[in-house]
Amino acid sequence: MAAEGGGRAAAGRLYLVDTITGDPEVLQADAETYYEKLLKKSLSTPDVFSIPGRGEVKLEDSCVCFVPLYRNNPTCKLLLLTDPKDKETVLAVYLSQRWWPVEDVVKTADPARDGLILVQTFGERIVLFVLNCIIFGMLEGSSANDAFFLPHSATERAKILWRNGEAAAFYSVKMKGSLCGGTTSQCYLLPVLDTIFVQRKYRRGGLGMKMLHDFCQSFLAEDALGISCPISAAMYQVCQKFLQAHPEEQKRLWEVEAPGDWSQRLNIWLKIQMESSPSGKAEVGSCMEKASTTKPSQLDQMNKGVDCFPGVGQVAGDTKEKEDDRTAAGTLNSQGPEEENLVQSAGDAQQSKGLRKREGPGDLDGEKATKQFKTTP
Repeated sequence: MAAEGGGRAAAGRLYLVDTITGDPEVLQADAETYYEKLLKKSLSTPDVFSIPGRGEVKLEDSCVCFVPLYRNNPTCKLLLLTDPKDKETVLAVYLSQRWWPVEDVVKTADPARDGLILVQTFGERIVLFVLNCIIFGMLEGSSANDAFFLPHSATERAKILWRNGEAAAFYSVKMKGSLCGGTTSQCYLLPVLDTIFVQRKYRRGGLGMKMLHDFCQSFLAEDALGISCPISAAMYQVCQKFLQAHPEEQKRLWEVEAPGDWSQRLNIWLKIQMESSPSGKAEVGSCMEKASTTKPSQLDQMNKGVDCFPGVGQVAGDTKEKEDDRTAAGTLNSQGPEEENLVQSAGDAQQSKGLRKREGPGDLDGEKATKQFKTTP
């Protein structure tokens, strides 16, 4: 028997984000009941699920698993279907008594979903998870970067950028005053852009610049805004283009380590200017050498629980000091070829410590700030 697929189908059919309603706990209980029945049936004649372009996949115990939807909350889980030939490839998500192909989970039939929209509903949280942990973390993430994003918390502020009926990108923010992690009482001292990702097919269309501008416009009353450390070279190019176009933001954007006091901030525009000079570029480059790390299996880490996730994509914090704080800036859209893959790895967090300098807001334009930066060991 073929299992019912998700919303791709006939005209008038809606997608997961358009239809999911009700209590998330009830939806999870339904998935658990389905899973128990599936285990019994797979011993005799397993059902199959048809995926366009991939054919039929047998719904067997070896191909389905539950993973945490949120960071630090292992009780809320999603049931996933993986490729029998490649267990790191997720094919579908089970919700509301049906399987939804991954490609359909990030689609919408609602014309009102267009542009950057704040994540609020349970369905939008699922879209965020799929973009973050499945499309980037498993399908589009490059193993060469040794990085992936952690699941977001259930209350984390995030926006999804919808384009042409599809979730094309997202970014998330650590709010000023929010806890830096579950094991510390420290709170962020400024809003921090924590994760950012653009689907590969939507890159080089200015979406990264659009989200960075939206982030800045969302906190006009703040004197300083952060981007989680470490920031990749590719994302620095996006920041450079943005700050050249918006010079009024040059004093506001800082590369920060949590919680973001002045000893943990490096002005992004200042760093860009220093790298443009031969002596400054040599010193900055020596501080940015990347540590060699081995990327664990994304699915295995999810099944082990949130605490096992190393830092993620560019926001992932230092795995020892900030286990779930800084899953920072990830894959951004940009115009230049060097900016096509904007993933930053958590393994760089300790390397970036050498870039920190002590300065106050008044030091930015002075000669003193430049000298401090040059003499940073």
